[in-house]
Amino acid sequence: EYDETGERGNWTNKAEFLLSMIGYAVGLGNVWRFPYLAFENGGGAFLIPYLTMLVLAGLPIFFLEVSLGQFCSQGPLGAFNGVPLVKGLGAAMVVVSVYVGIYYNVVISYTLYFLFSSFTSELPWARCNNQWNTQACVHSSSIYNRTYNLTGNLPTNISQRFNANLSTIFPSKRVSPSEEYWNFKVLEKTNNIENLGKIRWELALILLLAWIIIYGCLIKGIKSSGKAVYFTATFPYVVLTILLARAFTLEGAMDGVFYFFNPKWDKLLTAKVWKDAATQIFYSLSASWGGLITLSSYNKFNNNCYRDSIIVVITNSFTSIFAGVTIFAVIGFMAHVLKTDIASVAADGPGLAFVVYPEALTQMPVSPLWSVLFFLMLFTLGLDTMFATLETIVTSLTDAFPRQLRHQKCIFTLAVCVFLLLIGLPLVTQGGFYYLHLLDSYVASYSLIVCAIVEMLSISYIYGLNRFCDDIKMMTGRRPNVYWRVTWSLVSPAVLTFILVYSIANYKPLKLDDYSFPVWANVLGWFTVASSVLCIPVGAALEVGRNSGSFLQRIKAASKPRRKWGPYLKEDR
Repeated sequence: EYDETGERGNWTNKAEFLLSMIGYAVGLGNVWRFPYLAFENGGGAFLIPYLTMLVLAGLPIFFLEVSLGQFCSQGPLGAFNGVPLVKGLGAAMVVVSVYVGIYYNVVISYTLYFLFSSFTSELPWARCNNQWNTQACVHSSSIYNRTYNLTGNLPTNISQRFNANLSTIFPSKRVSPSEEYWNFKVLEKTNNIENLGKIRWELALILLLAWIIIYGCLIKGIKSSGKAVYFTATFPYVVLTILLARAFTLEGAMDGVFYFFNPKWDKLLTAKVWKDAATQIFYSLSASWGGLITLSSYNKFNNNCYRDSIIVVITNSFTSIFAGVTIFAVIGFMAHVLKTDIASVAADGPGLAFVVYPEALTQMPVSPLWSVLFFLMLFTLGLDTMFATLETIVTSLTDAFPRQLRHQKCIFTLAVCVFLLLIGLPLVTQGGFYYLHLLDSYVASYSLIVCAIVEMLSISYIYGLNRFCDDIKMMTGRRPNVYWRVTWSLVSPAVLTFILVYSIANYKPLKLDDYSFPVWANVLGWFTVASSVLCIPVGAALEVGRNSGSFLQRIKAASKPRRKWGPYLKEDR
């Protein structure tokens, strides 16, 4: 089997690339973030800003990164040799991928924990009579919305960990068995970020297993991960379809779907809705993480990356809406069972996947079967994202040091996996979820938007828009039309700048449910943002310092492509 780029390697076929890209772009956020955002921001009306932002920001940055990676056949560290002044941008992307690699696999471990716990005749979070339950726990068949006596005896393992007043932790409202299972059995969560507690060995072993699975799938780089995605990228669609078919047979399901699509037009007049739509598009397409550049760098030079970008972006948005219908059908059923309104059942983030949905599963006949399917789906959704994240780190460094690392790629990949496993161990302590929430809230936010803005402006104004369009024509045979040129140089950077300014202006210190993070924890969060963003000015300073002449001459030299810049193979140059 002939590899165009020799020792670096190529995708075996087109399907492997497309499935890897879809698997990378379609992640846990499509299932647990999009449905909630739509519900919170005007239901069906949210689709208008969502699809508008897809056209104005999502598609342009996606196509830009895919074209860039394919043109130079390099990971993020080498992809900006065309504009050496912003070479630090590649390093910033790799730093973000390292942070994401640390905590994302812990989330995958949670899905495995629930998956293993589902192989039973009755789901362990179905009732309130377990050793981890408190007296605040009320099963959904009990009367909803009554107050509960919280003065009784708590299991000692829980009471010892909580120094706070219990009434602040368990307000006088119903606490579901699934919520207590999540907090007290899976996480054994302490009451604050300062109290790390001990390592949860069950979670630590599952985290080890998750890393073994990922290493097994990446042992030969894209040659092995490309085979794995045939299952991991298609299986979620099978499960979503089965769950949707099942949900439509449940009472109250159509109420949930109607609620999801019911347009609240007045919401479109608020800036927050447009900001949320743009943010969701941007994150769900995994732009600026370096993964899109990495995966497309293994394409053949003349691959039609334009068509690929359209296919992946449309599939990603379709998946979000499809998942939203499925999730809200079940939430509608849940509200019916609990005799409450849909708004009080809906949840965002891990709360949806590990509290609301598990409880809904207990209400279905043969609930363990549905639970196994649901958590297997979450596991495969997470795996694809981890494949690309890890491949970004490994590819970037092997491209930067080909002589030392490329022939040892198997061992180097193993070393990266072991390193990320060890760094991730604090996240599986009893207080680890606070740190996971901290990383997720800060790392995958401001720095990605800064990277994207710098990337588009540097390609448009330093590298040159016409030169970039010529590069794409060299690969695909057609020059990008005016839509791409206007969005790259003007519209997309403007939209992302609006998001960035709006987000910073409305910044609030981090909270998790009713717990407010201390000042030092928020400072730590900003430090993680700075550690990636600062790569850009540091890289620029180093590049300017390498050149000779006056300051202006140095900047001019740093703005010109390196001598080696261009297609990887001589015949393509």
